[in-house]
This record gives sequence, C-alpha cells and structure tokens, in this order.
Amino acid sequence: MTTAKVYAAASATSPLAPFQIERRATGLHDVQIEIAYCGICHSDLHQVRNEWGNSTYPMVPGHEIVGRVTAVGAHVKGLKVGDLAGVGCLVDSCRACPSCQRHLEQFCEKGAAFSYNGTEMDRTTPTYGGYSSSVVVDEAFTLKISPKLDLAATAPLLCAGITTYSPLRHWKTKKGDKVGVVGLGGLGHMAVKIAAAMGAEVTMLSTSKAKEADARKLGAHHFGLTSDDTTFKQLAGQFDLIIDTISAPHDYNKYLGLLRIEGAMVLLGVPPEPTPVSAFPLIMGRRTLSGSLIGGLQETQEMLDFCAEHGIVSEIELIPVQQVNAAYERMLKNDVRYRFVLDLKTL
Repeated sequence: MTTAKVYAAASATSPLAPFQIERRATGLHDVQIEIAYCGICHSDLHQVRNEWGNSTYPMVPGHEIVGRVTAVGAHVKGLKVGDLAGVGCLVDSCRACPSCQRHLEQFCEKGAAFSYNGTEMDRTTPTYGGYSSSVVVDEAFTLKISPKLDLAATAPLLCAGITTYSPLRHWKTKKGDKVGVVGLGGLGHMAVKIAAAMGAEVTMLSTSKAKEADARKLGAHHFGLTSDDTTFKQLAGQFDLIIDTISAPHDYNKYLGLLRIEGAMVLLGVPPEPTPVSAFPLIMGRRTLSGSLIGGLQETQEMLDFCAEHGIVSEIELIPVQQVNAAYERMLKNDVRYRFVLDLKTL
C-alpha cells in the first residue's frame, strides 16, 4: 500500500478539500502512475453533489488522468517506467462477457469498474479518481500517450475526446460527410475538432451567435443559430450525422428534421427530464435516434493515436488544485473555454 495525497468530498454538501487515501501495492499486472494533470468533467460535479443519487463518500473525483509511469508489475509488457500514460473512465471490467469480448468494456454486462465513486470488480474495494498524486491501474486499462501531445491538454481526451470520437467512428464518418454538432462546450469543441480531422463538413449548431468565431477557429465550416427558427428550415435534411452534446432540455424533434434520409442523431448529453420524441421525423426518413457512452479501451487508444497523428488536444484552462471548488462554480455558469484541468503538481 502507498499513501496518496488527494482532494476529496466528505459529503454532498461539503467542498473538496485535502485528504489522504491508500492506493494498493503495484501487483504483477499493474501500472503505477504519478499523476501530472486531471481534467474536470461536468459529471464530477454531479457525482460530488450526489445529483444522480448514487454517490458514496469520501469521494475523490476525476477520470481524465494523465501522468508518468513510476512502477510496473513483473508481468507488464506494454509500458515501462518513464512512459507517459493515462487512465479514463474505466479501471476494470469482467473481461469475459460478450461486450468485453467485443472491446466494449463500457457496456460490461456484469458492470464495469469506474474510475471513482464505484468499486473494483470485487464489489467491495472503493475506487478513487484522479484528483490525486498517484493511481495504480491494471495494464489492460492503462492507455499510452504520445510525447507529441501537450500532456495537460491531453487529459480531457480521456473523456470528452473518446465520448465524441466513438460515435463519429461508429457511424463511419468520412471525407465529405455533413456533420452537425449541437452545443459548443467541453464535448462539442472536441466533436468539431475530431469530425473536421476526419474530413467531414462540420456545422456548429448553437443558441449563441457569440460562439460562431470560436467554432470556426476550432474547425467548423458553417454555423447555424438555433435560437432562430428559420435555421431549422434552412438546414432541413442537410446532415448525415448530428452529435448532440447538450444536457439542458431541448426539442430533439427539431434536430431530427435536419437529418438526411437514413441519417443518425446521437445523444451524448443527459437532460434532467425525459424528452418527448415524435415518431414522424424518424419514420418519414428512416432516421435513427441513438446514444453513446465513452468508448472501450481499444477504441480509446485508437482515439489517442488519431489525435497524436492530427495534433488534436482540448482547449483548456490549467488551474492549481486549490481552485477546484471555484472551478465548479464557474463551470455551472459555463465560464470555461472549454475544459478545466487540474495541475496535480500543486498538491
């Protein structure tokens, strides 16, 4: 066992504060990582404040973890001390069910082990996340990071990057496809960058005209102002794929009408209330409304390699860990462009 410095929440109403936890000893198949940076995901805030009703404490959030390998087990083959490595949303799965066999560990039929606010596969040992000085993870759930990438700005790729890459890859986005991205935030800005790098013609769909300049800098070719109803008439039947990143209530039916025949709309955001969906925009064009959750380990490594090849990282604001509570409040006000990243060296 080793002691790790962390920032933890003691309850749903308490701020994140300095704390210490015990990490397991590095086993035969394990990798120990000294954490350099960890991104802040909006889901961290939901979990810390028990807004999903499943939180356990003390809680150490963080699933966008990057750093340097400091120890490896005797049976580890793909990583060595000194390598750059990362850990995303998952730290284990059953590895035997049909989903795991298809490299879809996020859909493990026995329930994957998430990076924090969960347990290891023994269902008793709690998992603690990346607001921490170190982490120990099985090699099979550790990701290699190219030295070509800016390490701090790579951290959000472990969630925001793979969450947007996975549906683009699943729906086989290619050169010439027309892709609409709904919402320019932590997820949306990564969807724009990745879709553009895949060769798609990208349109940012936003309620804020002020987002247009940023969207174009990030790689969007067009901009649609969705607070103006005429936009939905002008863009009707335009898109092969729509990536919807919005977690606020909004009308899915309007966006379904923007799809071409046999187009698909993929939900990444989780609005707080169910959204009514009419059958007509689906039936009349054999359109698909779907959802997507992060990605498996193989696909996440593929995403990191793709981003290294194309020079893609997240747009970040790097902050000391002592500012994490203020960052949560700013995040609620959408006051970040586009992802906070904690500098864990400040622990």
